[in-house]
Amino acid sequence: MTSDPLRFGENRPSPDALLEQAERETRGRLKIFLGAAPGVGKTYEMLMSGRARKVDGIDVVIGVVETHGRAETEALTEGLEIVPRTQVSYRGHQLDEMDIDAVLARKPQLVLVDELAHTNASGSRHPKRYQDVEEILARGIDVYTTLNIQHVESLNDVVAQITRIRVRETVPDSIIDRADDIELIDLTPNDLIKRLNEGKIYLPKTAKRAIRNYFSPGNLTALRELALRRTAQRVDEQLLSHMRAHAIEGPWAAGDRILVAVDDRPRSVSLVRYARRLADRLRAPWAAIHIETARSAGLTEEAKDRLATALRLAEQLGGETIIIPGQSVAEDIVRYASAHNFTQIVAGKSIKSRWREMIDGSTARELVRLSGAIDIHITAGVEHENGGAGRKVSTARQNATLDIRPYLIGIAITGVALIAGLLLDQFLDVRSIALVFVVGVLGVAVTLGLWPALFASVLSAFAYNFFFLSPLYTLSIADPESVVALIFFLFVSFIASNLASRVQRQAAAARQRARMTEDLYLFSKKLAGTGSIDDVLWATAFQIASMLKVRAVILLPEGNSIAVRGAYPPDDTLDDADIAAAHWTWEHDLPAGRGANTLPGAKRLYLPLKTARTSVGVIGLDNDRIGPILTPEQQRLFEALADQAAIAIERVQLVGDVERARLAAQADKLRSALLTSISHDLKTPLAAILGAATTLRDYSSSLPEADRSDLVTTMVDQSERLNRFIANLLDMTRIEAGAMKPNLSLHYVGDLIGAALNRAAKILVHHQVNISVPADLPMVQLDAVLFEQVLFNLFDNAAKYAPENTSITIKAHAGPSRMTLEISDRGPGIPPDDLERVFDTFYRVRKGDHVQAGTGLGLSIARGFIEAMGGSIRASNRHEGTGAVFTITLPVLADEVDKNS
Repeated sequence: MTSDPLRFGENRPSPDALLEQAERETRGRLKIFLGAAPGVGKTYEMLMSGRARKVDGIDVVIGVVETHGRAETEALTEGLEIVPRTQVSYRGHQLDEMDIDAVLARKPQLVLVDELAHTNASGSRHPKRYQDVEEILARGIDVYTTLNIQHVESLNDVVAQITRIRVRETVPDSIIDRADDIELIDLTPNDLIKRLNEGKIYLPKTAKRAIRNYFSPGNLTALRELALRRTAQRVDEQLLSHMRAHAIEGPWAAGDRILVAVDDRPRSVSLVRYARRLADRLRAPWAAIHIETARSAGLTEEAKDRLATALRLAEQLGGETIIIPGQSVAEDIVRYASAHNFTQIVAGKSIKSRWREMIDGSTARELVRLSGAIDIHITAGVEHENGGAGRKVSTARQNATLDIRPYLIGIAITGVALIAGLLLDQFLDVRSIALVFVVGVLGVAVTLGLWPALFASVLSAFAYNFFFLSPLYTLSIADPESVVALIFFLFVSFIASNLASRVQRQAAAARQRARMTEDLYLFSKKLAGTGSIDDVLWATAFQIASMLKVRAVILLPEGNSIAVRGAYPPDDTLDDADIAAAHWTWEHDLPAGRGANTLPGAKRLYLPLKTARTSVGVIGLDNDRIGPILTPEQQRLFEALADQAAIAIERVQLVGDVERARLAAQADKLRSALLTSISHDLKTPLAAILGAATTLRDYSSSLPEADRSDLVTTMVDQSERLNRFIANLLDMTRIEAGAMKPNLSLHYVGDLIGAALNRAAKILVHHQVNISVPADLPMVQLDAVLFEQVLFNLFDNAAKYAPENTSITIKAHAGPSRMTLEISDRGPGIPPDDLERVFDTFYRVRKGDHVQAGTGLGLSIARGFIEAMGGSIRASNRHEGTGAVFTITLPVLADEVDKNS
């Protein structure tokens, strides 16, 4: 179902059509040679057309042409410049692809590109050849290209059903829609099979197999019809675009198009069936239209159900359904038909009485009067299932919906006007008193509608005559001028009532549309600010349930099935019928369940949630009403809500996919860095241990005692180095997994510094350590084991980068709520760009032309441990001289500060 936003006024070109035309002028022109199957001669015709353009003086080059070894096709390439292809390496093979850069650099007026649906080799600029063509067109270069009908995306399933072969390479329909020209290369099935047998398409063995499978006469006939229909569809779209761009009033009878007008009357169903039969006879496309006037807001539930039934039947019979807001039904239908090139309109015969037609008018008569070149079919239709007279149905409907309360209120308002007239009688003349009654009639019309206002008009005329026209207190009129005045009073009252009630209905409809628009805006705003899938689903279920007065349940895929993920009111129980309907909707992207053609026994109606890219879920709706769950108006509102919800769900899922891809890439990077580090940091100590152990084994008896002692020391040192590396890996694993849970207790930092220096004595043996830690430093809540490891890693880092015989300084001081510890060295310092990166896993600062030895884990582990204890660590450089400074900040409990004070 579609809603046409176009409103018609003066005859002027469509802005959208003019904008499309302007965009086309800046792009190159695209011509597609379309065929029903391989071998019909698309490439041959493209080359022939290219040669003809060259004769006309156009600069023509061949971007890529696949001749498949056919001599007659290869002969046509002679005399045409061929842009050399580029070679792309793929799995050990060199593949030739169109060199798009060379084509753009050559910048011809026209380039010939064969096989638009071709998939480029991995490593090319674009994955698909049609994307290459789009880039060429964007540079203002014209393109001729070829395409088989089985490669059109929207026909992929149809072709697979016909041929039982799923085509993997497809082209979006938008490419065909943007084509300036489509030339159908047609060949009868018998002629194509003859070419196959003659070996002009495939080798003889391959040709026989192809005829048995893909190229059977039945398949070729079906594919040929698809190609003809798709070409005709594009030609029809081009005709409509041309008419809108040039403000040409339709229809142009280039082909029949049928439009049937439907409303809430029971006969609309028979009108839809008549339109379908007429379309079948004429082999013409057709559509059903409903004009939503101010009257639509006052329709009963029964009338809304009848309208929904007629529109749903039109969709089931293959017609398009259109709902547009309007004021004059006949005028809006004719304008829409003219703008969309409909040549015939089907409408129902008027069943109003002559007097009703004089008051309300006749849609059928207006259609005939306004139709111009459009043919009008007026048919009686069937007003109800038993085929009775329409007048009886209309009367029954009026009797069923008659409500006397508005008329009683009309009597009361007329009484108030009478009292006001009597009070003003001594101040105003008789003619002015009539205006008081007109005001009362207008009040009734604005608040209560047309029929109560007409009743109030007649009642006011009697009151005016009885109380104000002489002779008083009788219904007779003595003065002929008074008769004329009374007639004019009735006439003005009727006209004013009609206009006022119409304005009131239009205002009500406008308020309803404004309320709907505001609700949609707030809903889209809420979805835009929602980051989790659960919040999106809850907001969607709540909004749909609230606005459509239904119960909503949303199902999303989980593995190979779907499961309830959101509902309002909360309800996650589905019976077997509902589960089957939901699964069917998910698998086929079509409605199922209550009111649908598939599994109608289900409690809910299930509808797919789809975006332009894919289906994201299923939504189920139900209510306590008898009949269709959604009226046509609610159907349009649901589609708007569902589209926004589907896009929001897809957005959240894409964000999740991006985050998972980022984490996977980060994990791959970590794994690669880990393997690189392990290959060095495990190999080096293991080689030293193995060398020392081998020497002791083979030469122990001949080595001096001092040498044997040095070898043992080497083995111990390298074992400790290996142990530290493995401990770092384990610590890093705990941090990455989020399993770091420090055992916090109060400690004096000076004690932990001493313990860490004892552990690092060997690695600091060639450095001077200066310590400045006040004795009155407050106790700090931390994990002693983790903090000692942090200090050890920082000492190890300083020893690696600072030259021997330089100093390493340790300073600590306390503030009101924080304790700060600084460890500085006299090394080369840290490049400014690396001050944050030094804490990244496996990152090591370059020293000269090489990377300093180490795992690149120490500082990363230090930050992880400190942050787990609620502190922070940062890197900087010394202000005086060279060297790095690492500053640790830890929180101090208020009680410890008070004790220290």
